[in-house]
Amino acid sequence: MIEAANTLEPDRRGSVIYVGQDRAGHWLVQENHGLLEGRFISRDAAWRFAREEVHAFPGAAVVFTTEWIVPAISFEPAPTDVEMLGRAA
Repeated sequence: MIEAANTLEPDRRGSVIYVGQDRAGHWLVQENHGLLEGRFISRDAAWRFAREEVHAFPGAAVVFTTEWIVPAISFEPAPTDVEMLGRAA
């Protein structure tokens, strides 16, 4: 099922997989319960991923949204901590 939405309100009937952009312009795919998130180089790549992963969420809808998606996972580079690197396996 494909729907269009202008809101990120969770769908209480089940999962919704949103495809849209964050404020920085990155293309994101995000499931409304926080079980799936990904960042992509293009709208097509994000849409393709969402359509391929919808099988993991029975009854889920894939929705393109024009509202900003707030990433649950930071895309900032991880800090390099020399002390931690020394203990890395």
